[in-house]
Order: sequence, then C-alpha cells, then structure tokens
Amino acid sequence: MTVASRRTLLKGLGAAGALAALSGCGVPSAYIAADERGAADRSARDKRLAFANWPLYIDTDDEDAARRPTLEAFEKRTGIAVTYTEEINDNDEFFGKISPSLMNHQETGRDLVVVSDWMCARFVRLGWVQEMDRARQPRVAKYLDPLLRSPHFDKGRRYSVPWQSGITGIAYNREQLGREIRHVNDLWADDLKGRVTLLSGLDEAFALLMQGDGVDITRWTADDFHRVCDRVEKLVRGRHIRRFTGNDYIKDLESGDVLACQAYSGDVIQLQADRPEIEFVVPEEGAELWAESLMIPNLARHKRNAEALIDYYYDPEVAAELAAWVNYVCPVPAARDVLASAKDKETAALADDPLIFPDGAMRKRLAIARDITSKERPELAKRWNGIAGL
Repeated sequence: MTVASRRTLLKGLGAAGALAALSGCGVPSAYIAADERGAADRSARDKRLAFANWPLYIDTDDEDAARRPTLEAFEKRTGIAVTYTEEINDNDEFFGKISPSLMNHQETGRDLVVVSDWMCARFVRLGWVQEMDRARQPRVAKYLDPLLRSPHFDKGRRYSVPWQSGITGIAYNREQLGREIRHVNDLWADDLKGRVTLLSGLDEAFALLMQGDGVDITRWTADDFHRVCDRVEKLVRGRHIRRFTGNDYIKDLESGDVLACQAYSGDVIQLQADRPEIEFVVPEEGAELWAESLMIPNLARHKRNAEALIDYYYDPEVAAELAAWVNYVCPVPAARDVLASAKDKETAALADDPLIFPDGAMRKRLAIARDITSKERPELAKRWNGIAGL
C-alpha cells in the first residue's frame, strides 16, 4: 500500500499569507463575527453532506479503490449520503479556492474540510469556521488523544477535530551512516556534510530546529526563531545542508544522496516497507506533533450531519480501521487495543508501531508548536524563505 504525503510546503506568503496578514492589521472585511457564521441547518430534512479531503487519506477497498468501507458504513448506519471529494492537494491552494466565498460571507459548498494545523489557525483567526457542538460528539469528547486536545490556535478544540496526526522528526539511513542519530544537533556532524536536507516550508521546519536548541515550542519567541535561522544560514553557506525539500526528501533517502533529513512519520512508515534500513527518530530533546484537522466552514448547510460524521470516526473500531490503512499517528489511542486484537498478524502488529501509537516515552517528547501569528508571519517568512531559497 502506498500513501502519498499530504504535508506540503509553504511557498512564500502567497494569497493565504496576504489575507492572514490583513486580518492581523485590523482590516475588518476578512474577519467574520461569531454571530454571522451559521446558516439554517438542513441536516434533519436533507440527509447528506459534502466532505473535502486530501488524496489517499481514507481507507479504500482492496479490490475496488472507488469504494471507501468506513464511509459506506457511516452512510448505511445514518442514512446520510456523503459526497466525498479528494480536492485538497495543497493548503494554500485550497485556501485560495474557498477564501473568496468565506471572505464575502458566501457558502463554500462544503460542509467539512481537512487542513493542516497552521492553516486551521488562519481559519480560526479569520472567523471562517463554526464552533462544533460537543454535546453531539460524545466519542470525540471521550476518545480524543489528550496530547491533541488543546493546541495554541484552538484551545479546547472548539473549531477543529484531528483527522489524522503525525510527527516531524528525523529520518536517516543507519546502515550507510554507521551510527545512531539521537539529537537534532547530530545532523550537523562532519560526516553528514552535504548529505542533510531540511524541509523548505516555514511551518513544517521551524519547530524541530528550535527543539534542537532546547526551546519550548509551545511558547517560542522571535528571538528563538532568529537564533535558529542564524545557525541554519551558516550551515547553508558552509554547504553542510544539501538542499531544502518538499516531500521529495524520500527520493533523496532512497537514492543514498542524503543520509539524514527532516521527515514525517507517515512517510517513513511507508518507506520502511521496502527500505528497513531507514529509521525514524524522535530526538531526545523532542519533536513536533501535528495534525490535519476537520473543520466546518461558515454557512455550511449540513452542520449536524458533519458533526455526526466526525464523531463516527472517533469510534475506536472505526478509527482502528482508518489507522490501519493510512498509517499516520492515530488521534484515538483506544484504537490501539482494537488493532492488537486483530486476527491478521500484520494488522495486529500496527498496534505496536510507535509511529502510529506513540509509546509513553515517546509521548513525553512530543509537543504541538505555538502557531505563527498573522503579525509575525511576514517577517519570519521573509527570513526563512530567504535562507531556503523560496
């Protein structure tokens, strides 16, 4: 099974960054007040909903890729017909697609969307998503991983619920390198000169690098950021860092051109199926835990139906079925016991994979980074993009 990555790079500020900056400067046209976000809910009489997601981010039938077993089971159980589209290929691109409607207080045609945490933060700041009714989501309230319950951008997860989660850490070829990597600073050793890559996206890269400097990423400062940039800039000038990448770091690892790099846990699980010598490390000083989360856009006409679908995927049995297919960090820890009891040995083994269900020691080293505010973004993006060559 091959799962394409959905963690994409941020190329400059772009339209999304410009809008976020406007909202931070007090321009009222972008922000939507709480009492203007809802619309008459048609859920009771119109049993359907429109769900926009990333490609290859839901389970499919082994014999018919057009069929999605967990989604079909939801439709059968509830009578709600789901129009499922794999239209999100890039956070900024999708933002650009739906932002004109949201800014102008118009329907997007979507009841449920999945975007990365840093993009979720923009939607929340702009007031472009509706608060969910947790009374209608008892499974979310009961089973959501405590590590993911209250990110900086959405305290208490009032506006977002993780679809899947992941870890930004370090991947390396232990066989070729001939030693272990245990710290972020191990990337800067002389024997890795010219054989290291970093992620090019600001939002994807900065947290792990700060953790290597001992920074608490839940409360980092601009000074922390610039100190890291000073170091990275020096490493680029000295040609220690080979290049900055999107998800093409996988090809570099496979070819042997790169021996160590920033990487996403889900990608490495897939890579290890063919290349067991590739290891993924959560550094001793910590790694970033992130999520791609479900949100209900303003004026969605099937809000209750969307809330029901979200809660359905927090049933541990359903979460286990999804986790077994996508192989990202499961936001429902209770799904681990479900997988462990599976009759199929390969499926049962997933319960012991710390990149799907992080163990206690790993969990202590994971943190969700404070998001970059709209006020900070222009300065920080300019500095980072100048170093990364974006």
